[in-house]
Amino acid sequence: MSAATGTRLMTRTGTLRNTTEYLVRDATAAEREAILAALPEATRATVERATEYEEVPYEMALALWRAVDVVLGPRDPQWMEHMGAFAIERAAEQIGDVFLRRPSPLAFITQQVPLFQLYYRPGEMVVLDSGPGHATIRLVGFEATDPLFCRRFTGGWTRALEITGGRDVSIRHPRCTCERDLFCEWALRWTE
Repeated sequence: MSAATGTRLMTRTGTLRNTTEYLVRDATAAEREAILAALPEATRATVERATEYEEVPYEMALALWRAVDVVLGPRDPQWMEHMGAFAIERAAEQIGDVFLRRPSPLAFITQQVPLFQLYYRPGEMVVLDSGPGHATIRLVGFEATDPLFCRRFTGGWTRALEITGGRDVSIRHPRCTCERDLFCEWALRWTE
């Protein structure tokens, strides 16, 4: 539930599915079972049957990510950034050229398609500033409530810019609601 608006935060089951597909690739069978065993029964059932487009409470994604963090975090501190990149790769495969095959990172960032809203609600990513080799993006109307979410987006932004032709990509997350800022913000830099 968003503290500011009282609105329940939601995500698509595709978010859960991307996570489990990442685990099939990067976790052992024993690690995957330990992660699933740590979930509440209803969450585990939803995770195990996740399709792409059902809507579920965002708390389910957080429960899954937190369970993954306990198991994978000690051996791979950057697992969430890697998983965010993996999720963008999967989106590029599934959604196709309409979203990610832009001629440049700037064209991807300034596209009119609300990619964030395909996976989460409420909220949107707003471009505050952009130009050749840089952009500042703010998340409005959606409270991350856990740094894992922000790390997922840091990895996702990195991979999206690389897919669209960016090199030497650098992503900073200077403002975060998890650190008592009023909003989350990412500063993106790249060369073409």
